[in-house]
Amino acid sequence: MIKEAIILAGGLGTRLRDTVPGIPKCLAPVAGRPFLYYVINYLRKQGIEKFIFSLGYKHEVIEEYLASHFATLNYKSVIEDEPLGTGGAILLACKKATEKNVAVTNGDTLFKIKAENLFSFHTRRDADCTLALKPMSNFDRYGVVELDGTNAITSFSEKKYYVSGLINGGIYVLNSENFLKENLPPKFSFEKDYLEKLYTERKFYGIIDDGYFIDIGIPEDYKRAQMELKLPPLELKAIDNSWTLFLDRDGVINIDKDGSYIFTPDEFIFMEGAPDLFSKLTTAFKHIIVVTNQRGVGRGLMTEDSLQSIHHKMKDSIHKSGGKIDAIYYCTATDRLNPERKPNPGMAFRAKADFPDIDLSKSIIVGNNISDMRFGRNAGMRTVFVTTTTKNLQLPHPDIDLLFDSLADFAKAL
Repeated sequence: MIKEAIILAGGLGTRLRDTVPGIPKCLAPVAGRPFLYYVINYLRKQGIEKFIFSLGYKHEVIEEYLASHFATLNYKSVIEDEPLGTGGAILLACKKATEKNVAVTNGDTLFKIKAENLFSFHTRRDADCTLALKPMSNFDRYGVVELDGTNAITSFSEKKYYVSGLINGGIYVLNSENFLKENLPPKFSFEKDYLEKLYTERKFYGIIDDGYFIDIGIPEDYKRAQMELKLPPLELKAIDNSWTLFLDRDGVINIDKDGSYIFTPDEFIFMEGAPDLFSKLTTAFKHIIVVTNQRGVGRGLMTEDSLQSIHHKMKDSIHKSGGKIDAIYYCTATDRLNPERKPNPGMAFRAKADFPDIDLSKSIIVGNNISDMRFGRNAGMRTVFVTTTTKNLQLPHPDIDLLFDSLADFAKAL
């Protein structure tokens, strides 16, 4: 799997200057969020855990956004002193890469490809560069176009090239080690000075993918994105047993121990109404998954065996009351950059891997902390906040769909 990505976010956004003046193009607001938010979280869903942002125009604004909204993201930034072109921006970022192969994408486009296909194809062939190609006309299948100098490439332009009715969708996998050995100048065009000049000598490939594509640098696409990326209101009546329920533990299922940890099964005390309410939740949802940060283990304040004993008590009591918990995922890491520590969405993606029938867009996280809500949003879920430990939150809130006093009240509302 490819674990590292470069996001090119140094563009001026010339065509959007009148629409969103004074801000970098990648931060143009789309459905209440900077567009970069959608790009980052799409890549995280594809298994990307490390990011390099190649910045230029108003880089300090982007850096401030990342520091305040993605403080737990494992990322680095590189900054152009002058515009370097797409190739120069990628080259600058590759110098910070820690992986042999990296994904590369534009900060102003969203191409929802089948990333696993692209990544595995590239690594199996030990390619220098593999591109995701978007059909310009209707294709009824996915395929592979080998860019091997046989005249598969018919024409180029600065941002897009056309291959038998296909366009460069702006997302690639690049062998960063080989790229750094090419003796390329600091300022150059990736398309003209790398792809066009070297396609007869290097292992370049393309994969056709007709996934969702939008380029907010085009004013018409920017307007379209406002509707297409907007989350509809969460309607409880729309929930059926194809949905998955994710639950935080402390303060949701059991009484939280303020300022400390639950160290033993005796200290684990169910919230009022639990565990009996799990009977209804089990009927309402296909899967029930617990996701919990347990830093106390990582800090050496308790053992993992003690944690397992607590979870055995919880699951056993719920089972005896006619309910179920399908799986418990916990993160003991103390490092906030760990991809599985909430609000990072790694535990959700692990659940999706273990239960392939989980649809994260038809999943709800119930939690009592904003980190739970951001975990849900980062994974593409809907969110329910319970005010068991925090009373001063109000709607509307960008990370919260619904508010309830407790898990029991949420269950009653279903």
